[in-house]
Amino acid sequence: METGGILDAEPEDGRGEGLCPTPRPPKVDLRDAHAIRRELGAVYRDMRAGRIPSQDGTRLAYVLDLLRRACETSDLQERLEARENGGVYGKH
Repeated sequence: METGGILDAEPEDGRGEGLCPTPRPPKVDLRDAHAIRRELGAVYRDMRAGRIPSQDGTRLAYVLDLLRRACETSDLQERLEARENGGVYGKH
């Protein structure tokens, strides 16, 4: 039987039992641009130290940059809406 990914399709006996998922990585704080920047730094350090392949690190950094831009866009939108409505930014 070929293994095509994290989980085998089924065990040798064909019953579909015994699949063992890969443990989830720890949760990462991505709540704001500062947290995302810290995670980008961690990915960079992991690549430099050889803990993750540079190709994987590049992919992670790309997605983190997308999240950072989305976070910044959301923040700017909130600020603009608060200004247009005469409100104060950051008071919820």
